[in-house]
Amino acid sequence: MDQRSNLHAPPRLLLWVVLAFFLLLVIGGLGGIAYFSSGRLSSLLPYGVIALLVLLISVIGGAFLFRRTLPRLLWLWLTFGVLALVIAAAVGGTLMFRNNLPPRYQEQMITEVPFMSGFFRSLMPATPSGGSLPTAAPNAGGVNPLDLLGTGSTATPQAQITEEVTVEPTAISLVPSATPTSTLPPTFIPTDAPVIQPTVAPTDLPVVEANTERPRALSARMYGFTHIQQDWNNCGPANVTMVLSHYGWQGDQYDAANFLKPVDEDKNVSPNEIVNFVNTQTGVRAVTRIGGDLELLKQLIFNNIPLIIETEYTPEGYDWIGHYRTVVGYDDNAGVFYVYDSYLGTGVAGEGITVPYSDFDEGWKAFSRVFIAIYDQPRESLVTDVLGERADLTQANQIALEMAQEEARADRRDRFAWFNVGTAFTRLGQYEEAANAFDIARQLDLPFRIMWYQFSPFEAYFNVGRFDDVMVLAENTINNSAQQIEEAYYWQGRVYEAQGRISDASSAFQVALRRNPNYEAAQTALAGL
Repeated sequence: MDQRSNLHAPPRLLLWVVLAFFLLLVIGGLGGIAYFSSGRLSSLLPYGVIALLVLLISVIGGAFLFRRTLPRLLWLWLTFGVLALVIAAAVGGTLMFRNNLPPRYQEQMITEVPFMSGFFRSLMPATPSGGSLPTAAPNAGGVNPLDLLGTGSTATPQAQITEEVTVEPTAISLVPSATPTSTLPPTFIPTDAPVIQPTVAPTDLPVVEANTERPRALSARMYGFTHIQQDWNNCGPANVTMVLSHYGWQGDQYDAANFLKPVDEDKNVSPNEIVNFVNTQTGVRAVTRIGGDLELLKQLIFNNIPLIIETEYTPEGYDWIGHYRTVVGYDDNAGVFYVYDSYLGTGVAGEGITVPYSDFDEGWKAFSRVFIAIYDQPRESLVTDVLGERADLTQANQIALEMAQEEARADRRDRFAWFNVGTAFTRLGQYEEAANAFDIARQLDLPFRIMWYQFSPFEAYFNVGRFDDVMVLAENTINNSAQQIEEAYYWQGRVYEAQGRISDASSAFQVALRRNPNYEAAQTALAGL
């Protein structure tokens, strides 16, 4: 007798379960494709609803079709099973959101599911008390604050300007346009990096006399920019990509990010890093300075010199953060700048978001009015002419100092004015004065995130031997940035090295490099131990 005759077809209930499971897998696969195509969690919503419907239909339909062969208490057990599944999903999802989900996805969920934002934010680590930077002891440096607000400082930087480390260009290049641009060999970079950090050293453009009578129109705008909607923490790469599109660059924000912030969770790209990227990886040039003013920006725009500024931004339902913007136009009659914003868009009909001059300057002040001008090599003499005295790095820093001092004299409780005084003193190599200015700024309720973007306090305190202040600021930054600010680890390492704790210094530098493998200061420091 053929033993195969004893085989039976699988139970219909098993086939029903397999079919339902197969459909759920298909829906999950389609949802995954939709998410990776758009990068938005909201794209998963319709697939989640469909999957839930398939699951409910399968359970209810199966219970009805196989009601005669199923246990009598099926509905009771099914109810308990669903409740257990919901509780497990809620507890597991909450723990995963709080402990395992990368910050970029935490913020994405908060943004895309606003009705749950309060609940999600309650699960995240608490910010510092009041959301402020740790304060310094009153009069920690023993200096009268008024002594820091004098005029006519003539001190020169204490550190020597050195040659930069040459970086080999990647395959990213500019597509030739109707007017080809030449590639400047990366021998020097006109950036403004802290003088003691061995990243890329600043050089000066040719010095010219300031042209205060330079004519311009009452309004002007630049064209030829492709707006880029930024990905997570990507306003730096997105904005530099926007500006490079003006020159025909065919890369995207991810090409830029691969150089600027190889780790997605990196929360900051500094102006110096953007300048380094432009000067070494593309066919155009860039220069950054602090201490800009509205008239200078208008002159740059009028002469079709694209520029990026760093400013403060407080999104609805959030608190203080730093943000880059591409400035594309101005109108004196309306009293506004036009900006392309990688987060908010391009305004009405793509003309640019309008920002009144006063609001623009107030937000810009929080970052020492830093700007990045990006230009093609043949127009360098024009850039030099427009910058005037600011073409010289020391003069630019001196101008920034005098602007900040004037604002601090006008309002002794202007926290950003005092911070900018410290930043300018640091750039000039006057570290005692810088540390004292930062002490005052820290007593005026500075937002803690300011140390995600500006690192002059680390440099100033380190150079005057106030290692405790360096470590307090570094630890606060690390604890409240999801441990993603590589500069904080770098300065921890510098303190450990100065204290002779070489093993600890090595570990700190290695952590900094895990956060950003392209961080040259940490590379050099680690190699020099």
